[in-house]
Amino acid sequence: MRITRVFTGEDGQSHFEDLEVPMIENPYGFISRFVPATGIAFRENLPDQFIDFHVAPRRQFVVNLTGSVSLESGTGEKRVLGPGEVLLADDTTGQGHISRDVEGPRRSLFVPVPADVDFSAWRV
Repeated sequence: MRITRVFTGEDGQSHFEDLEVPMIENPYGFISRFVPATGIAFRENLPDQFIDFHVAPRRQFVVNLTGSVSLESGTGEKRVLGPGEVLLADDTTGQGHISRDVEGPRRSLFVPVPADVDFSAWRV
């Protein structure tokens, strides 16, 4: 399973990278190992929401349930995430990223992840 990570580079700007979640086969298909999390929040955005450059308020997974969002990194790269896609928002410092809802309503789940969880083995 592939997810998108937005993170702060050494240049203080946000960048994207693809991560591949390691999966383990089981009798029902495939599953990942559990990732520590500290809670869950549900969100429904206002129509056509635009949020200029901002950092993630915490390290968190953002799981799109409905709608689509266009994200723009500090380098100008854009990615559109639709229903079922997952973002690891990991740019808690620096310039941050831009979020634009492109199809709504957008509903999503926020799952905070402790800062010490290492995702380096997930790099593609």
